[in-house]
Amino acid sequence: MQLIDIGANLTHESFRHDFDDVLARARNHGVARMVVTGASREGSEEALLLARAHPGLLYATAGVHPHHAAEYDDAVDARLRELAHEPEVRAVGEAGLDYFRHLSPREAQLAAFERQLAIAAELGKPLFLHQRDAHEDFLALLRRWRDRVPAMVVHCFTDTREALHDYLALDCHIGITGWICDERRGSHLREFVREIPADRLMIETDSPYLLPRTVRPQPSHRRNEPMYLKHICEEIARDRGEAVEVTAANSTVTAEAFFGLA
Repeated sequence: MQLIDIGANLTHESFRHDFDDVLARARNHGVARMVVTGASREGSEEALLLARAHPGLLYATAGVHPHHAAEYDDAVDARLRELAHEPEVRAVGEAGLDYFRHLSPREAQLAAFERQLAIAAELGKPLFLHQRDAHEDFLALLRRWRDRVPAMVVHCFTDTREALHDYLALDCHIGITGWICDERRGSHLREFVREIPADRLMIETDSPYLLPRTVRPQPSHRRNEPMYLKHICEEIARDRGEAVEVTAANSTVTAEAFFGLA
């Protein structure tokens, strides 16, 4: 069983002291490839460097998360375009809208998101997307740009069944994380994860965030890492009513096609 973690924040400082061990544990748990998330100009640069240092194992995205949208200017836009041309960078993003924390004004978020939609459209790159508490504005922009972008994945999906089907109607891919393992806030996902078509479902850890609450034993440091993708896959398979080998194989083939990894 070989898995692909489509969203791992491996540039996070918590990985600096044991990075090689993190990669080794991931491989030992069946994670054959990982996509390192770029969520700011600096983070995207670092993600590219990691991908270059570990060819065939790590790949990267390049984008500006809505939390950093206020920093998005012409220089950032130009640099993201350059980064998106690099062969290790397989998607534009993490881009989108986040009205939950409002760390950047809505106007800045909308402007930064649309500029990244334009980059993906012009370069023919997939989009790695973030949405929280902003479904209507997010969906409106996706509808406006969907025909011009080859593929989109709504990363770390945590929303409602209705939102899920809005995205599936636009032929979007869906990324499921360990959020589904959280009985306090993710149990609703268990009710309809089986409604995601096999060729639209991908899996991810969003490391170091969202450590699955059903992992036993729980690590004392509470840091999530790609090795736990196998656990997430097992949980999703159970909720979909299929063998874990089926969920693993289908999500891997889907990720290979989406990111051009085959």
